[in-house]
Amino acid sequence: MTAIDGRTELKMLSFQAPKIRLLRSLSIENEAMQVLDFAAFARPEFDVPIFCANFFTAASMNIIVLDLNPLHNVIDRSDYKEKYYESLLPVGLKYAELFPWGGKLTSESLQFFSPIVIWTKFTKSQYRHDDLYSAFVDYYKAWLQLVDLAVEEKDVSHIICNCEAQHKYLTWREQKSPFPALGQLVVELYIPSVQPTKYWRTLTDKVKENAIFLFDGLFMEHDPGHGVLKRLIGESLAKDVIKNFLFNGIDELGSKGFLDYFPEYRCNDGNINENRSIIGKSFEYRPWDAKGEFIGNNIRI
Repeated sequence: MTAIDGRTELKMLSFQAPKIRLLRSLSIENEAMQVLDFAAFARPEFDVPIFCANFFTAASMNIIVLDLNPLHNVIDRSDYKEKYYESLLPVGLKYAELFPWGGKLTSESLQFFSPIVIWTKFTKSQYRHDDLYSAFVDYYKAWLQLVDLAVEEKDVSHIICNCEAQHKYLTWREQKSPFPALGQLVVELYIPSVQPTKYWRTLTDKVKENAIFLFDGLFMEHDPGHGVLKRLIGESLAKDVIKNFLFNGIDELGSKGFLDYFPEYRCNDGNINENRSIIGKSFEYRPWDAKGEFIGNNIRI
């Protein structure tokens, strides 16, 4: 699909299998950047983590999120952490050394990440891209193996719990982070045009034009993902892509709204607080140790 600007290409793929509710991929590419939003969800009969790969590449910056997002909060659920992540810690440590922590991550969003999450930023480098491809393959193979070994849940209450967990995840992503770090990427591309840096000066006029185009789209809506897509493919199609593709299942898996799951975001007038964080706490350094233990409460913010 070619965007309204005539320069940006969007590609969408999806897949289902007996144990997989949805595997879907969205890529966006133009002269300014490349975006990959890849996710895979097991069926609710299996409490397997959610595979998540969000890659954003521009001329001078790469922003990466790669994880097996836990279906249940591993900070509170040690049993779930041990079940799925204990055996994966070695691969997580391997790539944590190659890809340093990317900076502040809000405490609210931390509940949707695991001890093996790769959250990083780096400048353009072929060997980094090669390492990232290896990480993607290793994490994806690990997820497929978990799915292959997963035993179907028969207890209806557990299946309902898994449905709600996926629904809560989708509700958060739709409201607060449709494209995690996309805003940061576009801002880092655009802000230097106001306060020029060496990276901005190296960009071509066409790349700068695309960056500014996306920046304008990013802030034309409260929802940054919707703003960018609306800018690229129009409002009607953007809504359809977000609801029925990126967050497929948000209507089928549950009926709760964002404030039902996250009441702390309720404003006095009943609307949703648009701030990313209510607690106001973020983690500049990796909040898990080498054993996968959460040490965020011991880190000075």
